[in-house]
Amino acid sequence: EVQLVESGGGLVQAGGSLRLSCAASGFTFDDIAIGWFRQAPGKEREGLLCISNTYGRINYADSVKDRFTISSDSAKNTVYLQMNNLKPEDTAVYYCAAMGTFRGIGAVRSGMPQAYDYWGQGTQVTVSS
Repeated sequence: EVQLVESGGGLVQAGGSLRLSCAASGFTFDDIAIGWFRQAPGKEREGLLCISNTYGRINYADSVKDRFTISSDSAKNTVYLQMNNLKPEDTAVYYCAAMGTFRGIGAVRSGMPQAYDYWGQGTQVTVSS
């Protein structure tokens, strides 16, 4: 069974940090790209970063470029999103998603939610001012 499970969300003050985890199962880790997305109330789902063994790290959003980093632990089939210097506008539900790298670099670089096949349930991040 293919499954993605996010954890690590919560309430944090502006300027603080959080690390989100995405545990993947049912995949061959070398064959997938995992992306982090977020969706704030009333807004579209936004791609943030992506990582894969095939294509490396890809940044989707300039707004988080110098504050958020993505990493992975293949032994644990887990991808992390380290978020530093959080701002109130970072408040959203954060999702991880997966696609097969067979879809090619174009799909992986697109950052489009519809390019991804599997989604986690999301974890809430709230940043207070």
